[in-house]
Amino acid sequence: MLIKRTFKDSLVGHISRDSTAIETRQKPVKVEQPEIVKRKRVRPKKDAEIVLPQPRRLARQRDQTLSQMLADLPTACGVGGKRNAKGHVTYWIGYKLHIDTADGDIPISCLLTSASLHDSQVAIPLARMTASRVTNLYDLMDSAYNAPEIWEHSRSLGHVPIIDANSRRDGKETIEIENRARKTANYALAEATRYNQRSSSERVKSNLKDNCCGKQVRIRGADKVFCHLMFGVLVITVEQITRLVT
Repeated sequence: MLIKRTFKDSLVGHISRDSTAIETRQKPVKVEQPEIVKRKRVRPKKDAEIVLPQPRRLARQRDQTLSQMLADLPTACGVGGKRNAKGHVTYWIGYKLHIDTADGDIPISCLLTSASLHDSQVAIPLARMTASRVTNLYDLMDSAYNAPEIWEHSRSLGHVPIIDANSRRDGKETIEIENRARKTANYALAEATRYNQRSSSERVKSNLKDNCCGKQVRIRGADKVFCHLMFGVLVITVEQITRLVT
């Protein structure tokens, strides 16, 4: 309600999408991996039932409602891993808080999921939540969100996605070709400048952990942890809006 009232007649330039690790004092829930049935490389019998593989979560989300997407996201305590700025993978037990941040370091939408969930799985529902509250022009995301479904969904909302290249998905040769093309293009500098606006997301995450008890979570359960974190997010939101007004 606060975000809708504040940005009712405003246009947001950039939405920075990212997640942050939330450590808790819980035991991770053991996730049972689905059994993979391998088909034999022979022609099936005439009356044999062919079991088709289920579509990926990103493909399913394009045809789901927001409530269906949120119900499909795991929220149990899990083990997460993330590569830091120095290239080392760090692990933690707990959750992930996914945040959409607008210009001025103002949080717009938040979702809490299991720590083991990949960032890309939350991009579409988070984007739909943000689109229902504000009108923005650009979606800024790192390489973890580089997926065709996310590109298409961002464009379908009338936004311009600026997503960092993913070497594991695109391949090093493709990235080198794209980087050379961007250097010769006139809009390369503008895209790079807009992508630097993602620093607002980093400031919100550090502010939440350093000043709003986002680092010292002593309660258990996804609902309680999310409520605890949202009090801190609300404090940051009011503080940043007040700075813009004054």
